[in-house]
Amino acid sequence: MDGFKRKEPQEIAALLRLFIKDNGLTLSYNNRRVFAAWDELSGASAFTVGRFFRDGILYITLTSSVARTELSFRKEELIRSINDRLVNDPLFIKDVPGVRLVHELILK
Repeated sequence: MDGFKRKEPQEIAALLRLFIKDNGLTLSYNNRRVFAAWDELSGASAFTVGRFFRDGILYITLTSSVARTELSFRKEELIRSINDRLVNDPLFIKDVPGVRLVHELILK
C-alpha cells in the first residue's frame, strides 16, 4: 500500500464525461442525448421511426402526417426546449469541437 495515493473525490458525471471524451465517443453519445430529449419533449416517440442529427440539424421521420403537422407548428418551441434540456444536462458534453445544439428541425 506504499505506492497507493488517494485522489480527491469526483462526481460520477464528471468521470463519465472524461471516459466518453477519452474514448472518442462524444458525438455519438451527444446524438443519443439529443434523441432522448426529442422523444421526451415532443411526445411523438411512438410515431418517430427515423432520427438523424448532424451540424445542428435534427432530422425526424414520422409515420403520422397528423403528428408531423402538429409538430411543425411547434418547431421553434421544440428547438428551444431541446436546447434548454441539453444545456442543463450534466452528461451532455459541450466542450468538444464540433458539438452543436439544435438550430434547425426538419420533419419528414
